[in-house]
Parts: sequence; C-alpha cells; structure tokens
Amino acid sequence: MTADAGERHPSATYEVAAQVLGALARRDWTIAVAESLTGGLATSALVDVPGASAVVRGGVVAYSTEIKRDVLGVDAGLLDAVGAVDAAVARQMAGGVRRVLGADVGVSTTGVAGPEAQDGQPVGTVWIAVVTPLGESTTRHAFAGDRPAIRRQAVAAALAETIRQL
Repeated sequence: MTADAGERHPSATYEVAAQVLGALARRDWTIAVAESLTGGLATSALVDVPGASAVVRGGVVAYSTEIKRDVLGVDAGLLDAVGAVDAAVARQMAGGVRRVLGADVGVSTTGVAGPEAQDGQPVGTVWIAVVTPLGESTTRHAFAGDRPAIRRQAVAAALAETIRQL
C-alpha cells in the first residue's frame, strides 16, 4: 500500500505507516489507535496513506483521564494510583480501543509532551502499547525537544513498534 509514483510522500513516517498498513492487509487485520499526547497524529499518519480505509477502523483521542476511563475502559483505580503516564495505562488504552472499535490491533500513546512534567513524569516520557491477536508490547521512551517534536517522535515510535509487532 504505497502511493503512486506521482504521489510519493517524502516522510519516513509515511513510509512506516504504509508498511504497517501493508502488514495488516496481508494478515487481513484491522487497526485502531488510542491517542493521548499525540492527539490524533498517529491515526492521521495512517490515513495519509491511500487505501488506509481497508484496514483502519478509527481512532480515539483520549486526551482527558475521563475519556481514558469512560470510553476506553482504563481502570479508574489504576488512573488514580499512577496517573495517565504509565505502562499499564497504555496497555489498557490499546486493549480498550481494540475492543471499542472492533479492531484486531490496538495501538496507544500516552505521555508528557510538555512544557511541564505530569503525574511525576518528566517532559518527553512516552509509553506506547500495541495489542494484537498474537500478543502485546509496551515500550517506554524518553524523547527530547519541544512539544511538537516530542509528539512527532511519539508517532514515529508508535508506528515503528506496530510494525515490529506485525
């Protein structure tokens, strides 16, 4: 699933998104994304690729803790105990979006884009989770840069982790 020669997109993120969509299509799997700090950028990266509608079910921008809890089903006690920037929260977000949107693969991003620390976590801390029918992964990242740079790095890392799991 790549763009036609006349529509080449120069972004490395675009290329990885195309690889994710191709790997999903080969397995006849679908994907859904739950995004906190990335605010829809990861889903946007996927749907930038022509043909994305064949495998992308949708995305949930779960920026607030209440959306994580009420829409994605993240455990309220967990959120109260550790906050939103945590490995278990990321896993529950990925599992929740998978369930809510009826996808085979769920991906989530949660973290601190800045400019200030959150939940005791420094700026640049990002958790990414990927849940597939065959297993799951959760990775912690420490990105540097300003808010937009951290968000872009989180999207790139989420797509890279997804392709690794596929």
